[in-house]
Amino acid sequence: MDGAIEDTICAVATPAGEGGIGIVRLSGRHALSIAGQIVRLRSNQPLDGVASHTLHLADIFLPNRSCDLDDSGPNGLRSAGEIIDEGLVVYMKGPRSFTSEDSVEIQCHGGSVVLGLVCQACLVAGARLAQPGEFTKRAFLNGRLDLSQAEAVLDTIRSKSEASLKLAQRHLRGELGRHVDRLRAILVGLLAQVEAGIDFSEEDISFVGQAELAASLQDTRRAIRVMLDAAEQGRRLREGARVVIAGRPNVGKSSLLNHFLGEDRAIVTEIPGTTRDVLEGSVVWNGVMMTLVDTAGLRETTDIVELEGMRRTRSALEQGDLVLHVVDAAELDGFAAEEAVPIQESQRRITVINKSDLLSTDRIMPLVNRMKAHTGGTVIAISVRTAEGLEALRSLIQLHLAQRTLEPAESVAITKVRHRDVLERAEASLAEALNSVRNGAEPEFVAIDLRGAADALGELTGVITSDEILHQIFSEFCIGK
Repeated sequence: MDGAIEDTICAVATPAGEGGIGIVRLSGRHALSIAGQIVRLRSNQPLDGVASHTLHLADIFLPNRSCDLDDSGPNGLRSAGEIIDEGLVVYMKGPRSFTSEDSVEIQCHGGSVVLGLVCQACLVAGARLAQPGEFTKRAFLNGRLDLSQAEAVLDTIRSKSEASLKLAQRHLRGELGRHVDRLRAILVGLLAQVEAGIDFSEEDISFVGQAELAASLQDTRRAIRVMLDAAEQGRRLREGARVVIAGRPNVGKSSLLNHFLGEDRAIVTEIPGTTRDVLEGSVVWNGVMMTLVDTAGLRETTDIVELEGMRRTRSALEQGDLVLHVVDAAELDGFAAEEAVPIQESQRRITVINKSDLLSTDRIMPLVNRMKAHTGGTVIAISVRTAEGLEALRSLIQLHLAQRTLEPAESVAITKVRHRDVLERAEASLAEALNSVRNGAEPEFVAIDLRGAADALGELTGVITSDEILHQIFSEFCIGK
C-alpha cells in the first residue's frame, strides 16, 4: 500500500539472520516521539532532550499501546513496559540525516525475534513499515541525493569487486550527476538564447550566432558520445566481464573452469560430452570480477540434450566479452578442429592449446605459430593437468579485458541501461538540432530538439522524472534501505 511522505516509517536495516548487532531505523517528523515511547535511556534523560548524533545506552520495551499487539506473538511479550532488549540509540535531527528527516536508529542484538519485536513496537507506537527503498527515495525527494546517486546506493550494496565499488562510490559522490548537470546547463542556456531570438525576431536581434550554436551543440554531443562509448566498460566494472570457455568435447574446458574457480564446479570425466549445460562461476582478480562460463562441447550430434546444450553455448558466445577457445594439442595435426567455435572477432578470443604436456616442446611452438597464422589472434599453450602456462593465461585474460582505469579526472562511465537510454535520446535530439542549424531551419525546430535533449538529461539525475521510473528504481531496494 502506498504511503504518504508525511508518515514516519520504520524497518529493520540489517540483513536477515543472526548477527551480533541489528538496526531498526525510524525516519519522519514523529521519529523522535515514537522512539521515545519504546526506549528508556539508562541515564534517565528523556530522549527528546539529548544532543543530536550522540549514542546512548537504553532499554527497549513495548509501548503503552502494546495491547494492540497480537496475543500469539513470540516469546509471550505482552505487557506494556516489558523489556525486549538493551541497545544503543542515536537521534539524528534533520536535515543532517540520510533522509534529511528526523531519524532514529536503534541498535540492538541481531536476532530475528529481537528485531521483529523492536520493529513491531515501532509500528504500535505510530510508525508504518517502510516500502522497499523508501529511505533512499525520501533522500532523493528531499534533495539530499539526485537520482543517479540514489541508484549508486544500491550499486554500492551489491558491489562484488573493488572496481565495481569504486565506480559506485564515484556515482554516489555525485560525479555522474554533476557531469550531466553541466551538460544540461549548457543546453538550457542555449535554449534560452534561441527562444529569446524567437521572441524578438521582429526586432532582428540575434542572441546566438549560427556558428557558435553549432559549435556548442557539437561539443555537447561529443561529450555525451564519450559517455556512451564508456558504457560497456562501466557495465563490465559493475557486473563483471563474461569469459566464455568453448571448444570441442573433452578438450579440458571444465578442468580449466575448475582450476580458475578453485573448486570442482564442473564434472570432469574422460567421456566426451559430459557438460551438457552452461555452468557459471565468478572470480575476482586484482579487484575486478569476472564470470567464467563453461559450455557444452560443439560437435555433430543427433542427441536432443546435446543439441540444446550447444544452442545455449552459441548464445553464451554471443554474450561473452572474451572467449577462450580451447583445443586439444594432440588433435591439432588434423587442424580441422578450429571450425568448432564460430568466433570471427579475433580481438575477443584467445585460442588455448591444452594438454601441451602430451607433446614435446619442439612440437608445441610450431603448433602455436601455426594457430596464430590460422586464427589471426592470441594463442597460448597450457596444461591444466600440470598447471603449466595457467598463470600466463590468467595474465592474458586480464590484459584482453583491461581498459583504462577510471580516474577522477576522466569521463564518468555509465553503468545502467536506463542511463544509456537517456543519453542516446539526448544525443539523437542534439543530432537533429545540429542538422537543423546547419540547414538553416527555423529556430522553433532547433528549440524543440534542444528541449528534448535537456529533458532527457534531466531524467538521468531526476530533475525530470515520473512516478513509474521512481517505482521501478526503488522497488529493487531492500525494505530497510
